[in-house]
Amino acid sequence: MSSSMRSMAREDSLGRGHGNVGAYRIGTQGWSYPAWVGPFYPPERQGEDLLSVYAEAFDSVEVNSTFYATPDGARVASWKERTPAGFRFAVKLPGEITHERRLRDCGPTLRTFLLRVELLEEKLGPILVQLPPDFTVHSRAALERFIPTLPADFSFAVEFRSAGWFAPDVLRFLEDYGIDRTISVGPWRDTATALELLPTAGTALTYVRWMGEVRHRYGMRRVEARRDAELDAWADALRDAVSAGRVVWAFFNNDWQGHSPASARALQRRLGMSPVDPAALAMQRDLF
Repeated sequence: MSSSMRSMAREDSLGRGHGNVGAYRIGTQGWSYPAWVGPFYPPERQGEDLLSVYAEAFDSVEVNSTFYATPDGARVASWKERTPAGFRFAVKLPGEITHERRLRDCGPTLRTFLLRVELLEEKLGPILVQLPPDFTVHSRAALERFIPTLPADFSFAVEFRSAGWFAPDVLRFLEDYGIDRTISVGPWRDTATALELLPTAGTALTYVRWMGEVRHRYGMRRVEARRDAELDAWADALRDAVSAGRVVWAFFNNDWQGHSPASARALQRRLGMSPVDPAALAMQRDLF
C-alpha cells in the first residue's frame, strides 16, 4: 500500500467525515476474558471466536496484548478477517519501547511493530503510546527524540500519567508533529482533573481510557461503583470534543466500574447511540 493510500485509509479509520454518532468509537480494553462468559458473552457462544461475538456489540476495541509482544502477521491478519467492515482497532505500542527502552534506541522494534499492525489496513485506528507513571518531564529529551521518528501516515496518541507533562509547550510540541494526547482516569488522575485536561487532548482525536483501581482486572462483576454523574459529565465533554471536530475513542477497563461492557453501553446511550443488549448476542443468526 502506498503512503498516500495509507493516509487515506488512516483518515477513514479515524472516522473523519462522518456524522456525530459515527464520530464516537466506544468499547473496552480487550475482549478475550473467560470471566466475561455469562455476564456479557452468552454461555452457548463461548466456544466461538470471542472477537467476532464482541464485534456484534461494539465497533472498536483497544488491543492490550500488543503491549506485551509484537504480534505475528498471521494473528493481525486474523483480527482483520474476523471483524466486520466498520470495525476498528486501537493498538497499544509494545512495552519494550515505552517501559523497557523508555523511547530510546527502539527504531527496529518500532518499525517491526508498525509493519505488523499495518496489516489491519483501514481497520487500524490510533496507536497508543502509554508511558509509565515514572516517565516524568525529566525524560523530555527522550520524548523529543522519539516523536519525530513516528511516521505521519499513522495516528498516535500519547498517554502521560505524570502530571508534569500537561503544559502548553508540551502540547504545542506534540501538535507540531500531529500527535494527540490520551486522557486516562486511574489512581494517578481523578475524573475532575481528567475532564479539565480533556480540551488539551489534541486536534484530530480525543482518546480517553478509564482504568480505576486494579482489583479484578481479568474478571467481571456487576456494576459495583455507580458513576452515573461522572458518565453524564463525560458525555457532555465528549459531545463538545466532537463539535470541535475531533473523533472520540473511548475504552473502559473493568476496574473503573466493575463491568466494562456495561460502562461502554451506558456511555453510548448518553451519546445518542443505540447499544446492543448482551441478550441479543445469544440470538441464533442462521436458521440452517
